[in-house]
Amino acid sequence: MNVMQPMPAEAANAADQQAEISARLERLPITREVFWARNIIGAATFFDGYTVIAIAYAMPVLVREWGLSPSQTGMILSMGYLGQLIGALLFGWLAEKIGRLKVLLFTILLFVSMDVACLFAAGAGMMMAFRFVQGIGTGGEVPVASAYINELIGSKGRGRFFLLYEVMFLLGLVGAGLIGYFMVPVYGWKAMFVVGLVPAILMIPLRWFLKESPRWLAANGRYQEADAIVTRMEESARAAGKELPEPKRVQAPVRRTSDWRELFQGIYLKRTLSIWAMWFTAYTVANGTITWLPTLYRQVFNLPLQTSILYGFLTSLGGVIAAVICALLIDKVGRKRWYTGALLLAPLPLLTLAWLGATSAIQVLVLGGLAYAIVQTVTFSLYLYSAEIYPTRLRAFGTGTGSAWLRLGSSTGPIIVGTLMSSLGIQYVFASFAAILIIGAIVTMLFAVETKGRVLEELSP
Repeated sequence: MNVMQPMPAEAANAADQQAEISARLERLPITREVFWARNIIGAATFFDGYTVIAIAYAMPVLVREWGLSPSQTGMILSMGYLGQLIGALLFGWLAEKIGRLKVLLFTILLFVSMDVACLFAAGAGMMMAFRFVQGIGTGGEVPVASAYINELIGSKGRGRFFLLYEVMFLLGLVGAGLIGYFMVPVYGWKAMFVVGLVPAILMIPLRWFLKESPRWLAANGRYQEADAIVTRMEESARAAGKELPEPKRVQAPVRRTSDWRELFQGIYLKRTLSIWAMWFTAYTVANGTITWLPTLYRQVFNLPLQTSILYGFLTSLGGVIAAVICALLIDKVGRKRWYTGALLLAPLPLLTLAWLGATSAIQVLVLGGLAYAIVQTVTFSLYLYSAEIYPTRLRAFGTGTGSAWLRLGSSTGPIIVGTLMSSLGIQYVFASFAAILIIGAIVTMLFAVETKGRVLEELSP
């Protein structure tokens, strides 16, 4: 393990300064700066969500326009997620080295530029390439943004505050559904990328109004900068009439540089393996479902294009409603209990759908939509949980490596659907998804740790 070796007095002073920054942040209410940071990052995350799912609503048109086979369709849907895997690992690591905000700005520039490129795709190969590079940007934005938001707030009400930010990603999915429903039948598939481009570009200048994470600055020896930012937040709270209690320090964090090997050492080994399993199983099912549904309704059940897109939108909307319920309750229920219950409950409608044979679009809409909504409460909140179980020196990278399994699962899901539909039948898709979720529930039950109401530095020394 790469451990810094300063003079003992210097090491103690550095750790004390880091502990002081944490204690001062813990006592703060939600200040104006933190509120607007969440909103600005949330707006960018909204367009990230829009970009991720836009291809699903373009696919029913592209399948016929380009004469795509089910395997080609699955590959186009999956390439974006494979790119996200690389982005999550690369930018998670980079955010530990150069800071959260620099990385966030670059990731947005990357996925916006590829949004332009997708407009000029002339076939399956070009679309796969552009979606792959675009995925690198979208894959880097969300885990780094999640680490950043988590580091700005204290433990009290952290789950609710953070998850209401995460809902913005889901609203991006719903926004894509609305645009797809009203514009794709009239203006064609390119409308999905044109509409997603303009507001995403408008978001870029807002990055300059944000300040770097004080926890990251303090962990990297830049105490004066961290102190200035926290002082400004304290002054804002007092100006709003808030009384600030004396800071209560927890154990000073261990003074180490970021080292990926620590993910597999000590208390972090079990956390790492369990969160990877949760990411993979939940996202294999959630994104395997939502990305294929519009095409499924069109190809298998021969529904009109607008109806196919509408049904896909209704499924996304159900996921948002379930996510908001989760955001409001998870601080009371607890992370581990919620995840275990959801991963055990969601297989029930999937198994029912497999037993019935998935013979009608309404069966898929109701039962598949119910399963998706339940799983969505897990998928959208795992960024919260991942950021809670790692220390500041590992938070962005740990969240990035965890969400890399999200990308693997998301790329695996559409391929499973395409393969099983071609060889066995649609009912076997839902049966396999149920089995995957049950595996995730067992791992969660055995190895996950509870984090609700606990200070980040207390959870992860």
